[in-house]
Amino acid sequence: MADLARKPAGLSHVQAAGAPMSGLTAWQYLIELGHAEPNPFQPGPHRPVPLRGQRVLVNGAAGGVGHLAVQLAKWQGAHVIAVASGTHEALLRTLGADEFIDYTKTPAEDVVQDVDLVLDTLSGPTTGRFLRPLRRGGALFPVFLGFADAEEAAQRGITVSMAQVRSSGAQLAALGRLLAAGTVRVIDSTFPLAEARQAHERVARGHIQGKIVLTVA
Repeated sequence: MADLARKPAGLSHVQAAGAPMSGLTAWQYLIELGHAEPNPFQPGPHRPVPLRGQRVLVNGAAGGVGHLAVQLAKWQGAHVIAVASGTHEALLRTLGADEFIDYTKTPAEDVVQDVDLVLDTLSGPTTGRFLRPLRRGGALFPVFLGFADAEEAAQRGITVSMAQVRSSGAQLAALGRLLAAGTVRVIDSTFPLAEARQAHERVARGHIQGKIVLTVA
């Protein structure tokens, strides 16, 4: 039961279905890890950093984890810089982004500086480019594996850390309260279960805004 939380009465089943995995990922990277399980990705546990008053850049800001990270960072008092394609700018600004960078026109690392934290929800071999806009003493949190610039990060005094996300009823309950209050939203689209193929095709086309949910009649 420690892994579960009740759905708030005012929260739709669609919103509740879309939130848990991406919501816990954003929460445990940014706010509180919430467990003491060994981290297979690095020697020590992941440690979120205080966000209030900090400049936080979210790469892949319109995706499942990214759009929730933008909202949670803003809720915690951060100045949020969202990186996504230009079609998502209006949405991300309504979700709380203070600045927006269209990566299809300008690489984020070329136009922003003095960032305290980068959450790279895309990660992979190119995530090291986000060392450049970080201030000395800042932090880079890649959500997926592939970081290969540990030596440069150490020279710049930048902490690079990844989390092993685990279930947490307490965190789900807190996230549920934010969703029920409208402080956080989970969005993109819904498909009937019989149209699961179309849902996968929607994912394959990319440029998703939030989460896709399959509904069962």
